[in-house]
Amino acid sequence: MTRVLFVTGKLAEPALRRVLADLGPKAGFAPEVAVLPITVAALMTANWVARHLAVPAGVERVILPGLCRGDVEEVAQAAGVPAVLGPADLRDLPEFFGGKPAGPPPGYGAWDIEILAEVNHAPKKPADAIRAEARHYRESGADVIDLGCDPGGPWPGVGDAVRLLRDEGLRVSIDSFDPAEVDAALAAGAELVLSVNGTNVESARGWHERYGAEVVAIPDTPADFDSLERTAEQLAAWGVRSRLDPVLEPIGFGFAASLGRYIDCRRRFPDAPMMMGVGNLTELTEVDSAGVNVLLAGFCQELGIRSVLTTEVINWGRSAVKEFDLARRLVYHAVREKVLPKRLDPSLVMLRDPKLKPLGEAGLAELASRVTDRNYRVFAERGELHVLNGSVYLRGTDPFEVFARLAAADPKLDPAHAFYLGYEFAKAVTALTLGKAYTQDQALRWGFLTVPEVPHRGG
Repeated sequence: MTRVLFVTGKLAEPALRRVLADLGPKAGFAPEVAVLPITVAALMTANWVARHLAVPAGVERVILPGLCRGDVEEVAQAAGVPAVLGPADLRDLPEFFGGKPAGPPPGYGAWDIEILAEVNHAPKKPADAIRAEARHYRESGADVIDLGCDPGGPWPGVGDAVRLLRDEGLRVSIDSFDPAEVDAALAAGAELVLSVNGTNVESARGWHERYGAEVVAIPDTPADFDSLERTAEQLAAWGVRSRLDPVLEPIGFGFAASLGRYIDCRRRFPDAPMMMGVGNLTELTEVDSAGVNVLLAGFCQELGIRSVLTTEVINWGRSAVKEFDLARRLVYHAVREKVLPKRLDPSLVMLRDPKLKPLGEAGLAELASRVTDRNYRVFAERGELHVLNGSVYLRGTDPFEVFARLAAADPKLDPAHAFYLGYEFAKAVTALTLGKAYTQDQALRWGFLTVPEVPHRGG
């Protein structure tokens, strides 16, 4: 069997040996453990390991703690065998070895649903604001920037706005029922018109003839599917390219029936391009928008709806474009590969974490018995905050009460350490409240919104 050497510090040795005792036979390797003269493995650097590690003869690979900093190649050169970083948490070693590989599967990330991101009330915004919003949408994954116009047009600056975005290398659509406004936008380089129904279908013929424009066909009223069918057939007779949008309605105002109309539309027009305005749900439903975006993306993927319109006006949907960008990749892979959309990419799991790995009562007690220094370790498990060092082990549900006992036990606790512990306590309580994993000196995980944290261990 392949002999693999695992490098660790004094505190993690017992837990590492327990994991390896079960993992080694299952994964087909013979584990060995090198305990270096350091208490916390996360404080190792590659250069330090290279100077302190003695590799037994016959070892074919070295696994370093995942939080080890520096150039791992230094360790490989000193050891004479390949060296790699393991997972940040040793409890993830079963996945690291032969289990499900970390990260998305090979080939993951493709998509075939186009995102139109709307700049709402564009006529009321200065050029710099339109440009900044469009750049943000592009960076978030939008393929087309939609200029949302207001009633009472035409907007005199619409052509300038379109040219501004085209100069940025952006594709542009125009969202207006004002024929003059649309004409000016198309003349400046817009490629798609939102929207056309029985009231302005005649204009669409001219837009097609003058600019080769594509349009989005909608019903005269959301429930009037027959009007959508009439408009679609008229556009087709003139050779006007179109996308059909039966109009998604908000919950309480015909949501379920509107989903049914999308299904009916696909049945009646099996090969027609279709679009959905997903912002009608994300903006008008008081809930975090990521889950809504995934569900709508899955509906679109299965039904062959290949473009969506969204925006980021309401605060709970302020990352909606990026959410749908991630969602379209998730559902594309799930539908194409016939797999469930889980354990593929956790970027959209933001409120809670995919998995918790508690040390448990015995693990915490053992750790407390082995710690001999004054540095505080903080844990959050099973509804309680835990803090320990070489002389104290405290636990409780109220961080203020725990800290009061800690201050009484450690009268020499200085302000810097107190601030550090308060910050860590706040993260730990947040994790307990939401059911998230907490690891001292690491940022709480918020999916794609996670902001990396620079360690400032002060306890």
